[in-house]
Amino acid sequence: MRRHSPAALPRRLVETLAGQIVGHIPKADLDERDPDYIRENLPLLWLVSSLYFRGEVRGLGNIPEDGPVLLVGNHSGGNVTPDTMVFTLAFSTYFGVERPFFQLAHNLVLSAPGLGRLRKFGTVAASHENAERALSTGAALLVYPGGDREAHRPSWEGNHVNFARRKGWVRLAAAHDVPIVPVVAIGGQETALFLSRGEGLAKFLGLDRALRLKVLPISIAPPWGLNIGDFGGHLPLPAKITIEALPPVHLREEFGPEPDVDEVYDHVTGLMQDTLDGLAAERRFWVIG
Repeated sequence: MRRHSPAALPRRLVETLAGQIVGHIPKADLDERDPDYIRENLPLLWLVSSLYFRGEVRGLGNIPEDGPVLLVGNHSGGNVTPDTMVFTLAFSTYFGVERPFFQLAHNLVLSAPGLGRLRKFGTVAASHENAERALSTGAALLVYPGGDREAHRPSWEGNHVNFARRKGWVRLAAAHDVPIVPVVAIGGQETALFLSRGEGLAKFLGLDRALRLKVLPISIAPPWGLNIGDFGGHLPLPAKITIEALPPVHLREEFGPEPDVDEVYDHVTGLMQDTLDGLAAERRFWVIG
């Protein structure tokens, strides 16, 4: 009689779920961004970002006023990611909703029930192809190299930039010769108590193969209490979100005609970590800010 490993049944369930999710992932279309929809929803976005999260965004004047630009941010807050919400409001208010602005997100975010409206804000599936298309149209593009690994880091690592040595964004900026604007956020990892990325659990269940997930995070968050996976999202605590955009980094002006990827990576992440340390020093209390 053939014996199955303890993980066989859970993995089959995961693969079945993955098939259902993949079938509901919409085809990425930059034309789905709807300036009129954004304009109509700015008041609601303002209520959540400004009143609930007391969002503060600094340095928007550092972002070039037109043309393509790669905005590179650190990522926090689990699947809810309030830093993206706060920054989207600030960017749309400062530059106007007519300026093309796109954000890359994991497929799970785009396929989640009720989150289809994000596509109207310019959110598209995270892929090299979508990133190239956005920049080639002259848009501003927001990417989070740390992805789900950074967004679900334990709360006690909240003040650390962690891109896990992912450098595709450097190559993307060099290939399109666009400036990099680092965008540093703090507060998102205080919107819940993040306990573990659950990397071992994700590997055991085969989530990396089925859903491109290397983490199955474990947190404590309302309304669920113990929250495993954060697939249904959670009600974030009203932590103060502060974001700072840094001066643009022009690769060929600062690093020569053939920028060294490792050198650029270390330079930009170093700037971001120094800024995050400064923002952390301003905070007095957890959640309160």
